Amino acid sequence: MRNFGPAVDGAVRPAPDALSPAETDVLAQVLGGAAEHEPPAHLPMLLYGVLSFCFGIAMYLFGVFLVVPRYLLALNAVLRPINEWIVWYSGMPIFFGTVLILFDLLFLLDGKRRTVPVRYQPLTNRRVTVALTAYNDEDSIAAAVRDFAAHPLVARVIVVSNNSADATFDRAEAAGALTFNELAPGYGRCVYRCLSEAVRFDDTDLVVLCEGDLTFRAYDIDKLLAYAPHGDVVNGTRTVEPLRQYATQLTTFMYYGNLFVGKLLEAKHLGRGTITDVGTTYKLCRRDALERLLPRLDPAVNLEFNAHFLDTLLGRGFTLIECPITFHPRVGVSKGGNINNLRGLQVGLRMIAGMLFGWRRLAQ
Repeated sequence: MRNFGPAVDGAVRPAPDALSPAETDVLAQVLGGAAEHEPPAHLPMLLYGVLSFCFGIAMYLFGVFLVVPRYLLALNAVLRPINEWIVWYSGMPIFFGTVLILFDLLFLLDGKRRTVPVRYQPLTNRRVTVALTAYNDEDSIAAAVRDFAAHPLVARVIVVSNNSADATFDRAEAAGALTFNELAPGYGRCVYRCLSEAVRFDDTDLVVLCEGDLTFRAYDIDKLLAYAPHGDVVNGTRTVEPLRQYATQLTTFMYYGNLFVGKLLEAKHLGRGTITDVGTTYKLCRRDALERLLPRLDPAVNLEFNAHFLDTLLGRGFTLIECPITFHPRVGVSKGGNINNLRGLQVGLRMIAGMLFGWRRLAQ
């Protein structure tokens, strides 16, 4: 029989029954947030299957393309055996990849998915420390600092200049930012320094990482905060079309390449997150999660650092949530992976290599 509590305002209200130990553990995970818990190792069959399938399709298309030089250059006798071999054997990786994909989705997915209920850990302190990366961004950094500093929930703005050769450092300082100069070159080292400096401030429980080139806006902090109770890191995604400015440094090739690599990372950690943007810098992190995550990261990973960050995060059992953000044209010239499509392709391939073979191989 259910016990009833005392009457309040003339109403008799049922008192909650005692929770079982299992229910208590679940409730603690939901309301209090789960501690870092590395998930059991699983072979990422979906990841390997997708790559195998794509390789087979690429083989087949290349074999079809060989028809053109066979007839236009009168090389039929030489190229026909090669052409037939490629088209015929392209079916092997396609078949093998399809088997891996179906096996992972139909038989392993339930065991890989998170088994705890939706997490909800209310924010007791909504103020944030903002950390901006900057490299030769003298034309944009002051405006970026003022934009973030004006947000009512921003306690301070940090700028880490990656040994800029222009007036970036001075202009950031004049705009009111706490400035640091990271002498070691590389995007990964700059981001790592940003996060390392930001977690030192114990008056804020949240760290917002962003860039100082005006591609992002401070008003999106409100959206990131709305998702923060549900995870350790809220990753801003630039893939929602109405929220992207028409002309940005992210070309159509880079946009879909970034989405493809994001889905490969999602396939590697099947059931643990939804990833549509693996290259964005804009993210909100819980300070306590960052303190545990930073020792796991390698700052020597350069332009692929954001993918390294997300891969390590998911691999260590932290919770990742995506949030749509606005994306704007940068002020100045891009110096990272968005210089051109070839550079974007190289960065994307290196991200895939890091996911498959480990990130230490990419350390510089």
